[in-house]
Amino acid sequence: MTPSYDVIIVGLGAMGSAAAYQLAGRGARVLGLDRFAPPHTLGSTHGRTRVIREAYFEHPLYVPLVQRAYELWDELTRESGRTLLVQTGGLMMGPADGALVAGARESAERHHLPHAMLDAGDVARRFPPIRVPEGEVALLEPRAGLLFPEACVEEALDGARRRGAELRTGEEVTGWRADGGADGDGVEVTTDAGTYRASRLVLAAGPWNPELLARERTAAPLALPLEVERQLFHWFEPVRDAELLDAEVCPVVLWEFEHERIVAFLPDTGDGVKVGIHHGGEITTPDTVRREPTADDEAAVRALLARVLPSANGRLLDAHVCLYTNTPDHHFLLDAHPAHPQVLLVSPCSGHGFKFASAIGEVVADLATGGATRFDLRLFGVGRLRS
Repeated sequence: MTPSYDVIIVGLGAMGSAAAYQLAGRGARVLGLDRFAPPHTLGSTHGRTRVIREAYFEHPLYVPLVQRAYELWDELTRESGRTLLVQTGGLMMGPADGALVAGARESAERHHLPHAMLDAGDVARRFPPIRVPEGEVALLEPRAGLLFPEACVEEALDGARRRGAELRTGEEVTGWRADGGADGDGVEVTTDAGTYRASRLVLAAGPWNPELLARERTAAPLALPLEVERQLFHWFEPVRDAELLDAEVCPVVLWEFEHERIVAFLPDTGDGVKVGIHHGGEITTPDTVRREPTADDEAAVRALLARVLPSANGRLLDAHVCLYTNTPDHHFLLDAHPAHPQVLLVSPCSGHGFKFASAIGEVVADLATGGATRFDLRLFGVGRLRS
């Protein structure tokens, strides 16, 4: 007999784990499927630490969503008893009229967020290891900090199981189809282990989402302009001022080092100072990506580290490849499938989505159970990707 569920979720990383947790908490019969065993290092949801920030330079519309994410991360922390978020403060550095500083300032002012504008001298006095390049400024936001992604996913999945969700890992989706007409009345998902039916389907597989869309069993599966991008994380041992680079005293730093090119420096939580260039990697797929970091990868981040955080530019401690799944405008994809209203397309988050996962899980639960949410999702519609 084919099992029957209210919602099947494909992909149990950041967004899928949060959606399973939220839906199961509402009493939904949830089946979660993943070809691997999250958290793992093959996709987007890893890296030990991730930035969370409130003065969102990408667009002010994200601010209410990230504010709700803070609340839900706190709730999951209380339920699990595990530290999932630490507040460090954050410095957004670059030209005053650049995308990063100007965008963060617009969000802060529009949403009345606490913040301060600092010059190079201000930063040097407050955070001695950090150097603001000549002619540039910094915006300090006190609520920024770090999330621990592996712990977040583990606790969301454990919470989903406690709430009754059935989670099956090591099981690959080989095809799916949606039944019914415009209103939709169910889905069928086939894996390498069986076939399952549900009222709703959530596709939240990150870099595997393009492949999943192509596995729809219709004459013309939906094709969207999504690209998977190779990214790097590096961790470095400080050569001095180690105590000033610790997450207890050092903020997260984002720096617009070229026009609309950003690098992130994350303070030391025990593994060294983490550095990652945001975008600019080669286009790839999760099955063909070059997973070994190279000397050129290291040289690129060292050159930036030397300019603004030279005391952290010591021995390389570790490096890993990560994957971004990008839309052309780098805004999220969070909408119903245009041909199948019972199928939700969740993410791709273009490399800046993890911090929102707790709130996106709630939004997915809203859409899957009631068809509406209180958040403004106009930036995230599928229609813009088909014009």
